[in-house]
Amino acid sequence: MTTPAIRVHELRRTYRRPRTSVRQAGPVVEALKGVSFEVACGERFGIVGESGCGKSTLMRLLAGLDQPTSGEVQVEGQTVSGVPERKLGFLRSSLQLVFQDPMGSLDPRMRVRDIIAEPLVAQRLPNRRARVAELLDAVGLSPEAADRFPHQFSGGQRQRISIARALAPSPSILLADEPVSALDVSVRAQVLNLITDLVGELGLTLVFVSHDLSVVRHVCDRVAVMSEGEIVETGSTQQIFDAPQHPYTQRLLRAAPSMRRALAGAGTADLLGDAS
Repeated sequence: MTTPAIRVHELRRTYRRPRTSVRQAGPVVEALKGVSFEVACGERFGIVGESGCGKSTLMRLLAGLDQPTSGEVQVEGQTVSGVPERKLGFLRSSLQLVFQDPMGSLDPRMRVRDIIAEPLVAQRLPNRRARVAELLDAVGLSPEAADRFPHQFSGGQRQRISIARALAPSPSILLADEPVSALDVSVRAQVLNLITDLVGELGLTLVFVSHDLSVVRHVCDRVAVMSEGEIVETGSTQQIFDAPQHPYTQRLLRAAPSMRRALAGAGTADLLGDAS
């Protein structure tokens, strides 16, 4: 049996909000309530749900940036949950994350070449200058971009830099946490198409989180729908969009105006903004 790229079993994450008074402790929040799923190698797996449903918490656990209250995360057969950071070198090599806000995830004091080379330095990988040039070309930026700072680029260009940095150590798994939601509508389709093309060319496994179902439909093969810390429905993209079973999924589809266009076969430019 083939080992899945990602396996999540009964994952729970609770935390306590800050106290509101000296006498009363803050309330306990259940961010994840026993989440389980698997992502096959090479699959494009979408996670969709409204804000606050636990999507970003789940992504942080997959990336080893947080620890679950209980349950297990495995990446390519190796356990991530409960493992100290100093022993997660295998994870940093095989899995990388593209964040929602490119400006917030890029150090404004660093030049682009140093930003992209950062994971290469951390993992002591050679040929950094050549790799940076290769990655800039792959994400559609000129070689001159290497000498500039993040504030000198548009939002879409900054996200391209973030993608280049994520791809620098040649990961096999890419996590994308709302990667186009902070971008102007005119460049969303461009960045989505870039991610889709690179995932295909490099044979990556993709886990793509979004609150926008039309974006997930464009990018993913299979979708998990989250609500209040739980996965309420999982299926192929076509199944979820054409015959949703759970009432929450049905409400999401009805509430999204772009879904009616998607179901009618509208193109990417119509759904995500004209990329021209």
